[in-house]
Amino acid sequence: MQAELDKLYDHILTRVSINLHNSSLDIHPYLSNMRPRENYAEFYGFFGITARHSLHFRFKHSGIASSSFLGRCEVRTSILYKTDIRGDELKPKGTVVNVNDMPIKLQEDEQVVIRNSLLIKVLVHNHSHNLLNFEQFLIANTCALHYSNIHGSTVEGCFIAPFATLDFSTCRSSEFGLFSYVMVDELNHGQIPKGHVWLKKENSFEFRYIYPCSVLKKYIMFEAGEKPKGDFIDFISEYRKNFHAPYSSVDAAITHASKNGSVSRFAVLMGDCSLGRNILIAHRAYLENVAFGNGGNAQENSCIINSTLEKYCVIAHGGKLLYVYLEEHVFIGFNSFLRGSEDSPIQIGSSCIVMPHTIIDAEEPITIPSGYLVWGHITHQKDLETQTMSLEEFSKIKGKICLGALVFSGLGEEFINMFIIRIEHILDENGAYYDGTEKSRGHAQYTQDAQYNLLQAYQDGPFKGLLPSRTIDPLEKSFD
Repeated sequence: MQAELDKLYDHILTRVSINLHNSSLDIHPYLSNMRPRENYAEFYGFFGITARHSLHFRFKHSGIASSSFLGRCEVRTSILYKTDIRGDELKPKGTVVNVNDMPIKLQEDEQVVIRNSLLIKVLVHNHSHNLLNFEQFLIANTCALHYSNIHGSTVEGCFIAPFATLDFSTCRSSEFGLFSYVMVDELNHGQIPKGHVWLKKENSFEFRYIYPCSVLKKYIMFEAGEKPKGDFIDFISEYRKNFHAPYSSVDAAITHASKNGSVSRFAVLMGDCSLGRNILIAHRAYLENVAFGNGGNAQENSCIINSTLEKYCVIAHGGKLLYVYLEEHVFIGFNSFLRGSEDSPIQIGSSCIVMPHTIIDAEEPITIPSGYLVWGHITHQKDLETQTMSLEEFSKIKGKICLGALVFSGLGEEFINMFIIRIEHILDENGAYYDGTEKSRGHAQYTQDAQYNLLQAYQDGPFKGLLPSRTIDPLEKSFD
């Protein structure tokens, strides 16, 4: 008799396929080697408790092996494996949201809702930009695979390939290829090619960069019937084995600390690491021989090895750094891959913006001056001529430019200002500038005392690997 977890897996794939009915993509061959196995029963799930974040979780007919949850969340008929649901920016009932200068008050607490979906090694961060539904951050009828990011994006009926990122978008019935990055207001029945970096804001700007297939073949491949492979996977495999301990017991102790900062008990720090004040080291972040300056943060699935980061550096979800020196206020975007070596280090000047999905794979020492925008595939210093531009010069663009594989049209100033505002928002929200006052607190201070409780699946029988249906609500006051 087919196990219930296998039935659920088939149910989800059917739901995703129905939503992709206008597509030529058959997702089944790509997922044939990802059917639930023994480790869905072996690994625990975790839910977080803090005084600040809403405590309300609902799980029904779902598998959540080695996944973590923070903030109000409902998971139904879904399979999550080594996936982090970060709901630390969910808005409470009564919050007033301004849309086109019109104030709208939330009638309910916002929550993450995951239904009929398969998420494998995915990072979900709420901060919804869906103007049609303020109370729900929805992921439905969707399949997202290894090290993809669903960031501020509600999705329905989508297939998200490994290392792809959906950022501040509302997406329906769409496909996202390997290592693609999309930040658009809305996308319906879209087909995003692999290696396509696309940012668009109506009546403002459009940024497009497409990686050559020959480059992608080296870093990430995903063929039907096979597991993802390439330099990205090889790099991750070298350090991921060190995560067994923090995810095998809820009693694992944090061995590194930062004054007024937060180091997740699900992060791993190895070797000689020094941590400044007000930093935030998130779940599944890996640091080895790192000097981390004040106010910086290493977000989920980031990896930093043999590197130095001055103050207020931001390493976004999935950023990877090896032999890199960052001056202050540097932003490293989603799933960027910066691989230097002892003989060929990478140095990036202050206030630089490294675009999401940038690859700097140094074959010689590479130095990027202060105040530059960086994108694309860089291996030698000469590559900077077509894949970097000073923020000042980029801000002067009015119209269309083609530079190497980049095509940009619109207002460069608005594009640069969007990133500057966003980076400052990240630092503010994370409490990078905390000065002891309540107003300056952020995630780094609010999550210092976060506790995580176990969620255990059935260990045998027809429901093996599935979590018993349950609701977890906060205590009510017993006395006045």
